[in-house]
Formats: sequence, C-alpha cells, structure tokens
Amino acid sequence: MAFASEPAALAAARRLLSEWLDNPKPRFRQEARGAPSSRPIDLLVEYGSLRLFVEYKASGDAAAVGRAAEQVKASAREAGGLVVPVVAVPFMGDVGRAVCSAVGVSWFDLSGNAHLVAPGLRVIVGGNPNRFLRRGRPSTPFAPKSARIARRLLIDSKRSFTQHELARLSGLDNGFTSRIVRRLEERDLVLREDGRVRVRDPGLLLDAWAEAYDFKKHDILRGHATARTSEELLRRVATTLERQKVRHAATGLAGAWLLDSFAGFRLVTLYVAEGVPEATLKEIGFRAEPSGANLWLVTPNDDGVFDGGAVVNGIACVHPVQAYVDLLGHPERAKEAASELRTRILGPEK
Repeated sequence: MAFASEPAALAAARRLLSEWLDNPKPRFRQEARGAPSSRPIDLLVEYGSLRLFVEYKASGDAAAVGRAAEQVKASAREAGGLVVPVVAVPFMGDVGRAVCSAVGVSWFDLSGNAHLVAPGLRVIVGGNPNRFLRRGRPSTPFAPKSARIARRLLIDSKRSFTQHELARLSGLDNGFTSRIVRRLEERDLVLREDGRVRVRDPGLLLDAWAEAYDFKKHDILRGHATARTSEELLRRVATTLERQKVRHAATGLAGAWLLDSFAGFRLVTLYVAEGVPEATLKEIGFRAEPSGANLWLVTPNDDGVFDGGAVVNGIACVHPVQAYVDLLGHPERAKEAASELRTRILGPEK
C-alpha cells in the first residue's frame, strides 16, 4: 500500500489524529504558517490550548526524519507558545524514533504508531507493522561497497573532499563514486561547495548508515576457544592471525574495549579478510559452536570494513565508526558500548 500524493497522506494523518484526540475534538489546517516569516506547516492541529505543528515526509529513513525534525522544531521555536513539534511518516523505524527522541520531537506514523507527549497530551501507540513495505530492493547509498563513501566521510567528517579524492581513498572508480555521492546529496546527507563534498550532519549520516546496516550479512563463523580471560583470547587470536599474515581487525565489544577502554566483555569478534585456514583455527584452539560462542571470526562482505583502522595496544582494530555500526548487531552490553563510541565519534550531545 502507498499513498499517491501528499494530500492523501495528510488526509490519513487527520483521520488518525481524530481517533486519538477526541476530547476536545481537534481542528485542522493545512499549509498554515505558525509565524509570519516561517515556511508553511504541512498540517497545523489545534487541540485545546495546544498547537501541533506536523511535518510530513514520505520516507521514514533517518535522513528524512532528521530533516523533518529540524524543520518543525525551528518552526515551533519561532512561533512560540504551547506548540508541539511533530514528525509524521508512513512508518517510523527504530532509528527514526531514536532521532526524534534525541531532539525532543513527537512523532506518529500512518501505520498507526505514535509517541505524542506534551503538557495535557499523551498518546503512545505501538506494535503496528509497516503497512507501506515496498517490493524489490530499494536503491541505497549504504550497500556494502557503496558504504565506503559514507564511512570515509565519517572518518574525516570535519574536512571536505573532491569527488576524485573520495574515489581514490575508497578504492572506487569515479563514476561509481559520483552516483553514490548524488544519492547521499538527494537525501540531504552531504553538501557540495566549490566542487567539494562534505558531511552535512555527521550524526544524521551515522544514523542513516546504521539504519541500513545489517551485521548478519557478513559471513560469521561462531565458535569457542578456551582462554582464562577474553582479553587473553583476543590477543592470542590477533597474534596468531598476524603471524599467519591474515588481514584482520577487532570489532564489536572487543573493538570497543580497545578503542574506549569500555568495560569487560566475553565475546571476541574479529574481521578476517579471507576464510581462516584450518591449520590456523587449530592453532587458535577454535571449535565451531554457535550456541554460547565466545569467538566470532567474520569474513566481511566488503573489505571497506578495514578502512581507517589502526593498531591499538598492539592489536589491529577497525575505525570507531565501523565498530559503532557493528555493535548495533551484537549481544551483551553492545548498546552501552555503542553509546560510548558515538560520543567519541561525534562529541558530547549538545
């Protein structure tokens, strides 16, 4: 199911809001201005003493949600008074919800989920599936090979690049790089200035990549190796791979421990550029054991995962931006570790 036009989507939004806000009945105005100098608001809802400024986007991806949140919050701030900034999309995913929560903006989706909270207003609805799934594979700038551009931009997020530089640093040809930069630009994730490309908002680009990323798409060999501590296991495996000249890099919780001295971990995860030879697995003491595994050896779906990596305390480790997206697909205290790394990458939240 999909809406043919924005008016149809806003009509559906009015129906949902009328169901949720029934005492008193809300009043709706489209293309209204919250303040004389502000841009028109997609949908203005008057509900008692509150005004809800609703910004609608046809996509629920992180970039679209972040852009909408920024716009509607600015409009609400300029208007003053009891104004609730709200983002509406066909379906709001986990990353979009986190983006709204981080900037203090309410949201709802046309699939029937909502988080509308303000003085005198509390509408929280969840559990409804996405009614607007598209068939086929959508075009994305975050496919394994394509993501080399986003990764490189995030590694050096304070500088700008020529397109040729991006291609050279990412190991891609100029034509492919041009297509990916254009897709990022269409999503307002990058800016072009004087023939150079730079990140518009590092946090938004990181969120957009994380939303599209799936660690399980790599080839993961799960197993167990005996060791007194996880740190000892990490160092032993890394030393063995180094001696065997197998390209590798720690990631996940082990990577977070190296990069940020994050608290202890049990699961050791390392990327290996090629399948690990049986003789090397034997030397490590590895035995395949998916249940209760303490060691993941991961053959990546693209070698770009090694970009920006460094040797930390004698062990090869991925760059913090790679470790961050990887952690989102890990167990144990991975989310806490990801939060610590995000602060390292982007700085403290303002």
